[in-house]
Amino acid sequence: MVTVRTVHTADLDPADRRAARELLFEVFGADDMTEEDWSHCLGGMHVLALEGGRLVGHAAVVQRRLMNGDRILRTGYLEGVVVRRDRQRRGIGGQLMDEAERVVRAAHEIGALGASEAGVPFYLARGWRRWPGPTWALGPNGRQRTAEEDGWIYLLGGESELDPAADLVCDWREGDLW
Repeated sequence: MVTVRTVHTADLDPADRRAARELLFEVFGADDMTEEDWSHCLGGMHVLALEGGRLVGHAAVVQRRLMNGDRILRTGYLEGVVVRRDRQRRGIGGQLMDEAERVVRAAHEIGALGASEAGVPFYLARGWRRWPGPTWALGPNGRQRTAEEDGWIYLLGGESELDPAADLVCDWREGDLW
């Protein structure tokens, strides 16, 4: 039986924090997971899936600011969405996302995430939609084009708030910008 609980980074006990980090590095591998990627998961809400007291899934919702045209949107950005390999395709990812999406809808204007190729069908089936236009980041030297992210950013909600003809710009951070 899988139980899902939600906890802020400030209340995440050291053992759960360590287990979440280890799970992400185990599933994504050292080539796709960095310490900067892990740090992007911190400072918001963690959704933990536990089976027999063991962590089998994780998702984080962190607050970011996205700019679209002249609108600044409080965004629940998903990071570190992962299910242990031997527990995938059993509905655990859906349970994680149910709770993560609840947090997004309750506390943010929109949700956003950078999808992997493997994750796209899963997110589309849940109602996330691909951002159709160009992506940018607002950095120390102004706007910076992030063309490598075009087509990989997915949004939840905000249909009436977003102008698809305008750029989508994220706030700056170290490592992967999106």
